[in-house]
Amino acid sequence: MHRKACLIFNPVAGSNNSEQDLERIKELLSSQFELDIQFTTEEISADKLAEEAVKKDFEIIIAAGGDGTLSETARALGETTIPLGVIPRGTANAFASALGIPDTLDEACETILSGKTRRIDIGRCNGRLMTLLAGIGFEAETIENASREAKQRWGALAYLVSGIQQLRELELFEAEIETDDKIIRVSAGALTVANAAPPTSILAQGPAGILYDDGLLDVTIISSNTWSAAIAASYHLFQTGLRGDAAQRDDIGYLRTKRVKITTNPPQKIVLDGEMIGNTPLEVECIPGGLSVIVPMLPAEKVSEKLEGLPDLEIQEKSSTITGD
Repeated sequence: MHRKACLIFNPVAGSNNSEQDLERIKELLSSQFELDIQFTTEEISADKLAEEAVKKDFEIIIAAGGDGTLSETARALGETTIPLGVIPRGTANAFASALGIPDTLDEACETILSGKTRRIDIGRCNGRLMTLLAGIGFEAETIENASREAKQRWGALAYLVSGIQQLRELELFEAEIETDDKIIRVSAGALTVANAAPPTSILAQGPAGILYDDGLLDVTIISSNTWSAAIAASYHLFQTGLRGDAAQRDDIGYLRTKRVKITTNPPQKIVLDGEMIGNTPLEVECIPGGLSVIVPMLPAEKVSEKLEGLPDLEIQEKSSTITGD
């Protein structure tokens, strides 16, 4: 029997032909799912569509779009038992990358068909649910200045261009970082609080490896005071992020915590999962296992599944009696 699924589709995400993408998704998923397709528009966001879908009896809700579409859908599914299926079609696809979900349409659909449902952490950020990260300062300015037109034209390079422009106006600000057991006061140019982040989310890569199911938030502090130092720090974070190592520069700090409150002087802009949400202060709390997502099976899980499908073998023991004179 076909399972009932809601597909939330953003027709303006990415640079591919959206009609062709949708037809291919329907072709790939129709073998297992009865799809109810809902389109995002300028007036109707993915989170509104997902909230309505949660009220119905769908067994799975699938989001096809960029990080904004995926994060909005995930927020609506947070703290529910409905699994999220992910089809990345955006510019950066950081959410899919952080969870190891393929960024090609065919492989992403195959993950939904044969993957494994996992509970991952989410964060509660200034009263909103967070799937990836919140950025203060440099990252927020970079995201805000990368226009949709630039992203559609240049893809992920739009963020690089915006970041280089922002480096020319780099200014430090005073920040107070409060956790359950300490208060830290620093001068910073960028602060990032991450729940999950791929290596390409460079400014989040202070700690050694960011896990999406460890019940902790990863905070990275960058205090570079010149544009050249900021470039060097970014390159260092890119390298250590790829290797899964902790940063080792005097102008980069990091910590792990279940909750954090950050205040700044002067107030700084905040970007949450790619969306501007206002200015500091920022309060984030980790919600362990707050979201169900369908992700690829690990190699060991694939072997285990194959073994489970084999028939039981009966082993009969033979006994012999040895006699002698």
